[in-house]
Amino acid sequence: MGDALSRAVLEREEVVRYLRGGHGEDPEAARARVDAYLAELHTTQRYPLYRALKHPVYPLLRKITRHVEHVDRAVAAAAAGRVFWASNHKSHADYLIEPIVLDDAGVRPPVIAAGINLFGGPLGLLHRHVTGAVPIRRNMKDPAYLITLKAYIAELLRRHDILFYPEGGRSYSGELKPPKTGLIHAAMQAEVEHLVILPMAISYDLVLEDRILSRQGVKRRQRSFTSELAEMVRDAVGYRSRAFVTFGHPIRTAGLDPQSRRDMLDLAHSVLDAIGRLYKVTPTSVVAATMRPGIERRDLEARAEELVGRLREQGANLSVESGRQAVAEGVPGLQGRGVVTAEGDRVRVRNRSLLRYYSRTLDHLVNPRRPR
Repeated sequence: MGDALSRAVLEREEVVRYLRGGHGEDPEAARARVDAYLAELHTTQRYPLYRALKHPVYPLLRKITRHVEHVDRAVAAAAAGRVFWASNHKSHADYLIEPIVLDDAGVRPPVIAAGINLFGGPLGLLHRHVTGAVPIRRNMKDPAYLITLKAYIAELLRRHDILFYPEGGRSYSGELKPPKTGLIHAAMQAEVEHLVILPMAISYDLVLEDRILSRQGVKRRQRSFTSELAEMVRDAVGYRSRAFVTFGHPIRTAGLDPQSRRDMLDLAHSVLDAIGRLYKVTPTSVVAATMRPGIERRDLEARAEELVGRLREQGANLSVESGRQAVAEGVPGLQGRGVVTAEGDRVRVRNRSLLRYYSRTLDHLVNPRRPR
């Protein structure tokens, strides 16, 4: 199928136009660049081996208890036609948990659009030849690459469901990042009948690589996955968390103009807004958002109660019913992670950058963007 897919990409109008020198490049050089990018993008999903991946990653998965909400929406969407799954991106664990949740529900795992930094060494072979992940060069400006990537995603979507991350990568600050429109535009160019975008959100009590992410706050350079993996293994010692995966209602794409920048931007924001509403509010995030450098437990409970009330009025997806519950469940988790320390009836901050990271996970709810 790889050859058939490549041929289909090369026959697309926008690719043909580029190969004919549409961007002022020599046709022979243009073809060489497109062929090289096609070879890089080529991926294969071997479903029986994919399912067996649960076993070697079990030591990590057993540390994360999965809670799934509204999976019936995912089953119904997949049964009705082609699905472009859209999720926020918190952790490298997302790649493991979300496809397994779909597989457990009887939905064939989608091909995943993943950062190219995940494709080095043995893990790259696994992604390219088993899980079916597509390597994405984020922030690439080369017209040859952008045209080839969009054409490849469009043709791939005619054959497979795809899972992508509208934020473009993990959030280093903790907050929900603004959406990127590139892959959404590519999906609309596929012109797949009855295509829907199904928003889904993943949330953790504690993120496995929280220390790695919060130290930077903003992504400044692309680190190799091997170096990050070594740090993640270290941070996994004693790590326990819940992961909440929540599925939303399908977003119809019929009638949208892929050539309209406004349509694509509005669609991207609609998808991310839906993800934000689905995002599970955890005890750790409530405590982090209401914490002070040093605070009495009863005052922290009162502040948490006020925040929970505000979020409830907004229709947020809460995992806690009260401020007292948030503090009772959130403080021990943050204390075990070295974020806060509890001394008698007083709670103090130990790691400000980690506290800010968890606090910002609620920014899209506490300080929502103004309507566009």
